Amino acid sequence: MTGSHKVPDTNKIDAFLGIDVGSLSTNVVTIDKDKNVLARSYLMTEGRPIEAVKRGLKEVGDLIKDKVNILGVGTTGSGRYLTGDFVGADVVHNEITAQAIAAINIDPNVDTIFEIGGQDSKYVSLENQAVVDFEMNKVCAAGTGSFLQEQAEKLNINIEEEFGDLALQSKCPVNCGERCTVFMESDLVAHQQAGVPKEDLVAGLAYSIVYNYLNKVVGDKRVGNNIFFQGGVAWNKAVVAAFEKVTGKRITVPPHHDVTGAIGAAILAMENHNGFVFKSPPEEQK
Repeated sequence: MTGSHKVPDTNKIDAFLGIDVGSLSTNVVTIDKDKNVLARSYLMTEGRPIEAVKRGLKEVGDLIKDKVNILGVGTTGSGRYLTGDFVGADVVHNEITAQAIAAINIDPNVDTIFEIGGQDSKYVSLENQAVVDFEMNKVCAAGTGSFLQEQAEKLNINIEEEFGDLALQSKCPVNCGERCTVFMESDLVAHQQAGVPKEDLVAGLAYSIVYNYLNKVVGDKRVGNNIFFQGGVAWNKAVVAAFEKVTGKRITVPPHHDVTGAIGAAILAMENHNGFVFKSPPEEQK
C-alpha cells in the first residue's frame, strides 16, 4: 500500500470503500485491488456522524467521479454500526481490527501499534500477523490529540506549523507529569508563569503525551521492535521523537497514518468480497 494513485481516465477500475467514524473525525477512503489509496477524506465529525459521512462521500466522489466500480464497503470506528446501516456496509469491524489490518498490509512484520486519535488511544500487539493483545483508553483525555490541540492554543502556537519544530529546539523539556488533564494543565501554567521558554513547554507536552500513553494504555504489556505510530497525532514529529527517546526504539509513521482505520475497513471489505471472512478480536472482553 503506497501513496495516493491517480485514477485512470479510461476504463473503470474495481475499488473498495472504507469509512471510519469517530467522535472527533470521520475518514473516508477508496482503494484499488492492489490496496493503493485512490482518494481520501479527513474531516471533523462535529457530533453529526451521518452528515460527516455524507460530506466525506461527496469529497471522495468528486475525486474519483465515475471512474471506479465500488465492489464492497466496510465501516469501523465508534459510529461503525450507525454508518454501516446508512451506507449498506458489507462488513463492520472494530477499530482494533481495522488498524491492525492496515498496518499488516504495509509491513507484515509489524508487531506493535501505537494509535492516538483526537479523543481516544489504542495499543495493539501483533504476532505472526494476528492480534494477540490490545488495550483502549477512552477515559483520560490527557493523552490524546484534543488535549495537545487545546494546550497549543493556550500557548498561542499553531499545532500544525509550529509545535513540532519548536519542541525539537528544546534543551530542557519541562515535566508536565502523566496525570489527568487538570493537573497537567496546572503544571504547564506554573512553568509558564515561571518564565520557561515556549520550546521547553511544548517539548514537555510532547513527553507528557508519551508518558501518559505508555503508562495508562500500554502499561506492562509487550512493546516490540517494529512499532507503527498511527492516528491523527502521528503527524506531530515532536511526539514521534519523544516516543523514540522514551522507548529507545525506532518509530515508523506509515503513509496515510491519519486514515489507517478507514484503509483497514476498505481492505476488510475487499477480503470479504474475495471470500475471506476475518474474525475480529472480542473487543467486549476488554
